[in-house]
Amino acid sequence: MRTSAIRVGLLLLAAVVWPIVVRGASDLEQARAAYEKGDYATAVTLAQTVTAREPQNGEAHLLLAMTYYQTHERDRAVSSAEAAVTIDPKNSVFHEWLGRAYGEKASHASWFTALGLAKKSRREFETAAQLDERNFSAMQALIEFDCSAPSIAGGGEDKAKQEIARLFSQDAAEGHYALGNCKRQKKDFTISDAEFTKALENNPKSPNLIYDIGDYAMKQNQPDRLFAVAQQGEKVAPADPRGKFYRAVGHILKVEKLQEAGHMLAEYMRIAPARDNYPSAASTHYWMGRSYEAQKQFDAARKEYLAALNLNSDDKLSKEALKRLPKS
Repeated sequence: MRTSAIRVGLLLLAAVVWPIVVRGASDLEQARAAYEKGDYATAVTLAQTVTAREPQNGEAHLLLAMTYYQTHERDRAVSSAEAAVTIDPKNSVFHEWLGRAYGEKASHASWFTALGLAKKSRREFETAAQLDERNFSAMQALIEFDCSAPSIAGGGEDKAKQEIARLFSQDAAEGHYALGNCKRQKKDFTISDAEFTKALENNPKSPNLIYDIGDYAMKQNQPDRLFAVAQQGEKVAPADPRGKFYRAVGHILKVEKLQEAGHMLAEYMRIAPARDNYPSAASTHYWMGRSYEAQKQFDAARKEYLAALNLNSDDKLSKEALKRLPKS
């Protein structure tokens, strides 16, 4: 689910304030809608129309950066985010996304280049958090960086501890999530389990935070936590399709309501955008295969596992599943 080196839940675009500009409002709002649907080609075309007409429209440059981030056009994502920050250096969200763009580029660069980009990434997250102490997404990114990155890159667990303490003083759910996520980086899953439970109990407001806990629960084979995640997520963001995915996986892990789970996965695949903090199409095919396999519909299961591998040739779970299926 999380593909960048700095693996944190992203802000929903709907959470970003998009100022209405006189000449570019229509194109920008259409670009935003295209982004939300995962129609990135249309989003880029419309956002570029706005930036060509209004070079100082930082929101349009931000949308380009976000879209390029999703399509893995890393240099363009960096350039667009840098343009947004240049236009408005006091905008916390602009700095956050520049940090994300630097981090994504770092994860695909040589060691020496990656080190410099990682330092830039941390600096942008820190600036974003300083500009707006309520930008919890930026703060989570900073904490995750400091928990996982070595000191040579500017990270350090001592820094993270102070940041987590500050976050606890502002929002308990965010604080518990940050501590759990930090311990996840260290593979201390006992503490992660406890902190993620407390995070959900404190009614988090961010669907990305909630569903990242869902990703953890899925990988840890925790169906009850998956149901809690789906319930919380659907309460906070009823239109977000990820609740269907994680609820379905919970049923499959419990080997119950398998046909219903299959329908939920199919619906998720139909409506969910291709986005790095959403379960991928390959993952969805894998879990559909698990559902069919549990129902002993082995030909259908094999078809789904192959579909997953066609989308992601490195999918180890689907490879293992194919090996255990009986010969047709």
